[in-house]
Amino acid sequence: MWCLWASRCVLRFGVWCPDQVKVVFGENVLLYTQGLCSGNFDYLARLSDRLLLRVLSFLELEDVQQLRCTSRKFQKLCDSEQFWEQAVRSRCDTVTVEMGSLARELGWKKVFFTNKLQLQKQISRRRQKQENVGTDADVM
Repeated sequence: MWCLWASRCVLRFGVWCPDQVKVVFGENVLLYTQGLCSGNFDYLARLSDRLLLRVLSFLELEDVQQLRCTSRKFQKLCDSEQFWEQAVRSRCDTVTVEMGSLARELGWKKVFFTNKLQLQKQISRRRQKQENVGTDADVM
């Protein structure tokens, strides 16, 4: 069986060999490891999602968009329903039960970016549809 370590020069225990790390794990892991060895830790990414959502609530949307581009974790968090629900609830005067129901159906992000008139129209259509379903059930 071929062994990567045997194919190269014999390494002494404890000797840092970046070429080997790059070959085995790839460029990204090598850069991350070198950063750790240099004392560069990403403390923000290590915080819990609940705490990060709290931090995100204080940012402007433009800043959230920039943060979203920094890592997969932040992309996932900035696109999450929890974040957008929080954004809607903090920026809207009131969130009605109908609006919450519509948001669960369409997604909080879509509700956030929907014009208030369009939102009222969608809620009205939804209410009519529910009334029609109730009326049809009464007829049968």
